[in-house]
Amino acid sequence: MVAGAILKNLELTPGHGVEVKVFIPPDCKRFAINIGEDVSNINLHFNPRFDHEGDVHRIVCNSLTDNVWGSECREDCFPFHQGAETTIDFEFQDDKINIKLDSGEEMSFPLSKTLTKVSFLSLEDVQLKTITIL
Repeated sequence: MVAGAILKNLELTPGHGVEVKVFIPPDCKRFAINIGEDVSNINLHFNPRFDHEGDVHRIVCNSLTDNVWGSECREDCFPFHQGAETTIDFEFQDDKINIKLDSGEEMSFPLSKTLTKVSFLSLEDVQLKTITIL
């Protein structure tokens, strides 16, 4: 894991969201955006994969509770391009996180436990351009 940025003490609650704009390096195999309480409790591990661990052009989502991974969800939409910028919106709800890609595609990730607050966000293998609180 190569951390691109780590934000702590966000104190965001259901109804809030974040817009994350990143630059994807030209040689990127995968990147991740982690949203949750802390490094051991991640509500959403958003992991687009260009070519990583057998996944090619697929988004893999998961959660981490007390350092234990949950079940992976895979999405076939893949609007990302190496060497380009992309913007992803995450909207927090009690039971899910809605995700909107800059291509217009939308998905949601069901949460394994009720979301009370988001205080942690980290990026892996991408360069942060901007984060906007929604």
